[in-house]
Parts: sequence; C-alpha cells; structure tokens
Amino acid sequence: MRVFHLVLAPRLSGAEVLARDLAIDQCAEGMAVCVASLLPAHADFQPLQQELETQGVECWFPARRHRPARKLWNLFGAVRQFRPDVIFAHATIPSFYARALPLRVPVVYVMHSATNDFERPLFRRVEHLLSGRARMVIGVSQQGLTDYVQAIGPHPSMTVVPNGVDLSRFAFTDGVAQNDHAPQVVQIGRYAAVKNQLSTVQAFSEVLKQVKDAHLVLYGVIEDPDYQSAVKALVQQLGIAERVVVAGPRSDVAKVLSESNVFVMPSRSEAHSVAFLEALASGVPIVASRIPAFAFANGFPGVQLVDTDNLQSYVDAVVVALGQARAKRSLAGLTLGDTAARYRAIAHQVSGRVGPLARVETGRS
Repeated sequence: MRVFHLVLAPRLSGAEVLARDLAIDQCAEGMAVCVASLLPAHADFQPLQQELETQGVECWFPARRHRPARKLWNLFGAVRQFRPDVIFAHATIPSFYARALPLRVPVVYVMHSATNDFERPLFRRVEHLLSGRARMVIGVSQQGLTDYVQAIGPHPSMTVVPNGVDLSRFAFTDGVAQNDHAPQVVQIGRYAAVKNQLSTVQAFSEVLKQVKDAHLVLYGVIEDPDYQSAVKALVQQLGIAERVVVAGPRSDVAKVLSESNVFVMPSRSEAHSVAFLEALASGVPIVASRIPAFAFANGFPGVQLVDTDNLQSYVDAVVVALGQARAKRSLAGLTLGDTAARYRAIAHQVSGRVGPLARVETGRS
C-alpha cells in the first residue's frame, strides 16, 4: 500500500500536524508514505519534517511559491514518481489540485476548514466540477458534511472521522509545573479573525482587575499578519503589554499546556479542533466558545462553554477557571489511535486493497 498525503503548506496547524501523525502511523504499519505540499514549508515545521524522514516518510515540499499551473505540474510529477494507491487531500484547495490531476489515483477529500468554504461562489463552482472525482469525502465533524450537502449536494461516499489526540504526548498531569511565572492563561491557534484573539485580550484586561498577577500567552501560525498586528495594538492600547505575550507557533504544545493554568478558545467556528482535544487530554481547565464543534465536551469536568462575545461572561469564566484544579477526562473514540485506524481502513477501501481494517461505514448526510 502506497499512501500520499497532500497539504497546502507544512506548518504547525491542525490539519498539517494530523497529516504528520497519520503518515508516521501508516509507515509504522508497513505502508510506503509521502507527505507533499503545494506551498513551501514554514521554518517552524523543520523539526516535524526531520521526524517524518527519520520514520521513513518521504517529504516533497517545493522550495518556493509557484503559479497555479506550475503547482499542478509539480504535483503531477510528484504523484507520477511516487505512484500512490490513494491520495488524502487535506483541506479544500489541496483537494482541488489533487482532483484536477489527469490520473486515475483515488482521491479522498478531507474537510478540515473551520469555516464553510462553500460560502465562496468560486469554491462552489469548482467543487461542482470536481465532486465526482473524490472517491470519498471525509468530514472531521458532522457539520462539515452538512455544509457540503447543503451547498453541493450529497456525495455517494461520505463519512465523519473526528480528529484524534496522541495521549502519549498530551497526558493528564496533576498540577501545573512549578515555574517563576504567575497564573498563566493560554490560547493556541492561528492568527485569524475566526480564532478571536482580540476578544481574549479584551477579556484578559478585565481579568487582571481580579487576578492581578496573571499572564496571558498567545501562540499560533501567523496566517493573517494584519490580524496579529491588531492583537498587538490592542495589547498596547489597553496598557497590559507587561502581562501578555503575542508570539508565533510553538512545537512543544504539551509543555505549554503543562505550564498553563487555563486554556481559552473563543473561536467563532471550528471543524474539530486538534488544539481543543490536546487541552482536554492535558486536564487543564478550559474556557471555550459555545459553538457546535465544542458541544461534545459540554459537561466534561473543568470545561466551561460560554458566549465569549459577551465580555462579562468570558471574564467571569476565566476567573472561575483560574481557581480550578486539573481534571481527568475520558477521550474514548477521540484518540490518535482511533483516528489512525479509520484512515488505514479508508485507504484499504478506496484503493481496493484488502486490509485488516478494510470495512468503513459510509453514508449520505
């Protein structure tokens, strides 16, 4: 079995990290695996690339950006050279390129987007043209498949495969590691309006009136530099620069969570956030937005789902969380092992190769 994973750009973000984890799992199961991208790798992805190559996974990342036609030509060459039995295209734009290839390799479209891509007329038109070229459509949440059916129509093979967390890396720790810093609130997520860091900064300025020694740290891929600049400007405007760190991505997320007292995630929408799962596994108290993607965690110990656009509700929840201890949470069905097993089964199914996990339930939404 030869498996090809295609991402937009190798970076420290949910879809790309999941592709890394799946590639390593599949390689360990005896499959030949390649991870490729349409855009150059971010510098902070270098340790993950080294890990992939050490584990026997081939990496094919362009050295610089190209125009669409050249991207497609380069991808064509990579696929012809690797000769995969199946292509997993992670996110909408990579799936467009993979399905535009004049090859008969089955393509599995994995919908990772935190927002509904098909609200964009251009994406709807392209998907209508290429929909039949997808052997299967995977949603990381039911909402993603619902959005797809409403915009494009039902696909003959659709299934939900939730993201999973590696419990060996994000295990429950009883208590925060002792450091010189005071109580720490952390948000991890790419800098984009949908992640809502501005609301976190605004709320934290009010939290400081009650917990005067608290610190806030923000980490994430800088997807929208203007938005990150707006976050920094608000920190300065509120006069809390000494208490707030606005930084890029971190590869040692497990360490960050172990050192933090509260994890916040005020996203306006999500698909099935890997960062949220990692926080759940670590046991850290969580304050997150009351959106469908997080509803499964409602009732978990130490998890508050609130209207984070309501400033006072957000502030009150963070203050409460700062007084809470860590909590053990059951993540049965949401582990990386669970997710990897489903992807292995799908690879066998769509390629027509028989494997130990070859049966996958699919259906229309």
